[in-house]
Amino acid sequence: MTESFQFLHPEFLFLLLLLPILAIWKGRWGRPVAIRMPSTDDAIHVGAKTRSKIGGFMVFLGLLSFALLITAFARPRHGKGSTDIEASGIDIVLTLDVSGSMEALDFKIAGTPTNRIEVVKGVVAKFVGQRPNDRLGMIAFAGRPYLVSPLTLDHEFLGKRLQDVKLHQVEDGTAIGSAIATSVTHLQDSNAKSRIIILLTDGVNNAGAVNPLTAAEAAKALGIKIYTIGVGIRGDAPVPVQDAFGRTHLEMMKVDVDDEMLHKVSEATGGQSFRATDTDSLEKIYDSINQLEKTSRKLKQYQQYDELYLYFLIPGLCLLLLEMILSQTRFRRLP
Repeated sequence: MTESFQFLHPEFLFLLLLLPILAIWKGRWGRPVAIRMPSTDDAIHVGAKTRSKIGGFMVFLGLLSFALLITAFARPRHGKGSTDIEASGIDIVLTLDVSGSMEALDFKIAGTPTNRIEVVKGVVAKFVGQRPNDRLGMIAFAGRPYLVSPLTLDHEFLGKRLQDVKLHQVEDGTAIGSAIATSVTHLQDSNAKSRIIILLTDGVNNAGAVNPLTAAEAAKALGIKIYTIGVGIRGDAPVPVQDAFGRTHLEMMKVDVDDEMLHKVSEATGGQSFRATDTDSLEKIYDSINQLEKTSRKLKQYQQYDELYLYFLIPGLCLLLLEMILSQTRFRRLP
């Protein structure tokens, strides 16, 4: 629900600029002469007198009534409305590898070595922000997959759940096939015109009971497209390791991503396969997917206005009437 205040005819408000001029004119010349003077000297003498407090009040009363009437003519109103966002017809499940190897420090943020998972979370959060009209869900996996967020248009909730994603929350391993199968399960009941899985991993399928290619065939049968992203430098990557005394040091470990399998998975479902070796290339991959899967913004706006001009019109007319009545009494002789 949104609220707003506006004037339907704001051009009338420019008339308020005339009030200071009118106030100066009233203060300079006062009311028309009510008593004839025998000589100009007497008139000058009277004109030099200070305006009475009651006379000044009468001028103020008139100006205030005009200000209220002008504001009423400008038609002030208070709006209450809402904007509903319709789903674009694209449902996306973001499937993220959170195995121990995602601790590798082969990526950088602002020149500082950063582990893969933190870089991935930052890039995925940006991607989520670029898809405001899509239903997005999230699956994380290591030795087994688990649900981070169901499909939702509440991307603020999704963003919070993404920030809560950590390593070592389930047994270690890389169950790529099981992760694809779980993602397919969460999309199979969706009636969206386009259903997509974006799978990101830095390893080889070595856990779970489902073969990745078998899971890809199930996705194909349901019309679900899979984009795959392999992350990590080629060769050896520095990984933090704790020794027996609890001290952390870096060890170089071989990076092993099954690029061939990832390519077959995406190809089988009509998707594409990508490889990210640094932060920039990872951002460009998600930007490419964002462009490949276009979405349209559909809005329904509802607005209801409460007219407020009577709150200004009635007091303005009352003050004007009061000023007219008082001006016909003894106050008309007061300068």
